[in-house]
Amino acid sequence: MLPAAYFKRYRMERMLEALPAMPELPAGFTWQSWSPMLLDVHAEVKYRSFRDEMDVEIFPSLGYLAGCRELMHNIATRCEFVPEATWLIVGPDGPCATIQGLREGSCGSIQNVGVVPEQRGKGLGAALVLKALHGFQRRGFERASLEVTSQNGLAVRLYQRLGFRATRILYKPTHKILQDEALVI
Repeated sequence: MLPAAYFKRYRMERMLEALPAMPELPAGFTWQSWSPMLLDVHAEVKYRSFRDEMDVEIFPSLGYLAGCRELMHNIATRCEFVPEATWLIVGPDGPCATIQGLREGSCGSIQNVGVVPEQRGKGLGAALVLKALHGFQRRGFERASLEVTSQNGLAVRLYQRLGFRATRILYKPTHKILQDEALVI
């Protein structure tokens, strides 16, 4: 039996008062609000966003399209699902960014911030997170949370710029050992 490997992840939180204004999307990009008819579109964008990323080692369902469909179905059918915090961004070449929101007690919980690789670096991730935060605020939540793998420095810095602070360190197991990305025990 192989030794277990763990990825270090941060639970990050922020209060929802004094949210920054929503930035303009780049020219040619538009918002698409949640609709059950878009479940498969969210799943496809999620798959394209995560299939080659380290999070697949922690959450294997992100590495294949059927797994992303099942994950989206499980999120969207929960009584904690928050449609106001669930969005797609559609660009000139079609849907390219996705985010989902859940209620976790009295807190909004961001799930799966995904931007397809060819559209990264345009501010779409920040726009998604802010759109979800505004959705949580409209629903009356006072704070929001998310989890992020500590080695994903770009995402950690983005969330910090948006006012999130690490509140807890978590270790998520994986069965595949990746040199310099996982803590082997």
